[in-house]
Amino acid sequence: MDKMVILSGNSNKELSAKISKELKAKPADIMATRFSDGEIRVKIEDNVRGKDVFVIQSNCPPVNENIMELLIIIDALKRASANRITAVIPYFGYARQDRKDQPRVPITAKLVANLLTVAGASRVLTLDLHAGQVQGFFDIPLDHLFAINVFVDYFKKLKLNNLVIVSPDVGGIKMARAYAKKFRAGLAIVDKRRNTPEATEVMHILGEVKGKNVILVDDIIATGSSLVEAAKALKEAGAKNIFAAISHGILSANAVEKLENSDIDYLVITDSIPLGEEKKSKKIKVVSVSKLFAEAIRRIHFEQSISVLFDSIRR
Repeated sequence: MDKMVILSGNSNKELSAKISKELKAKPADIMATRFSDGEIRVKIEDNVRGKDVFVIQSNCPPVNENIMELLIIIDALKRASANRITAVIPYFGYARQDRKDQPRVPITAKLVANLLTVAGASRVLTLDLHAGQVQGFFDIPLDHLFAINVFVDYFKKLKLNNLVIVSPDVGGIKMARAYAKKFRAGLAIVDKRRNTPEATEVMHILGEVKGKNVILVDDIIATGSSLVEAAKALKEAGAKNIFAAISHGILSANAVEKLENSDIDYLVITDSIPLGEEKKSKKIKVVSVSKLFAEAIRRIHFEQSISVLFDSIRR
């Protein structure tokens, strides 16, 4: 462990502190401030020459600021002769634009992958990518963790019976199937369609939800519109209690207000993105992925396999 160094940017210091505590490691000192014109200023205060460095930084709001800060920290470490630099990115931003589904649009997931590689990252460790194919955009090793076991542990304590796992859209079927397998529960899908571009969405429930406890699963909640609409359709279809398990709680715009006025009993998110005071709600529960990341970091450092952390949840 003498060769391991844990560094944290400014995006999610609370999670970084938890990971460091799990590893029983003191985070290295780093200065990450701003010049008067807003440019990011970084200085690594501790010696990192020949060390195995893990930089913890989520690409959460303000997204551009946090990505740029991460790139500059990686560059500083590379120029300080760090032996290996692992970018630990609990939430990988810009992953939603992962293909050209329309003319003249970018593939931002590939762009960010290129930026991290050129900056000097040796490998990447992340959680619940929006699209699994983003792993293929990297020319360096990427370890992809899943929050499913953290959620399973949480919901099993509630001892819910007559359970069904629901995907809020067709695109999340693979994730929902993995959760249904772990919970040994039924599977349902909310199919959203529009009659015309101006018409309200028509919701179709594929699967049996009447009289059942429902857990909606997805990787991201931003404005919350899709999730709230799905919960409304499920309640109208006779669902009993409705919960949601979402890996990354962006909760932008008026998402919290929508959630509080929705049919969702409560939302469970991870701490991959910090939940600010202004977003706290009785309907929002936070579970930590610090132990998951700490174990992955430990295994990477000692050149051990991390497949044990997700072998049982292949999608």
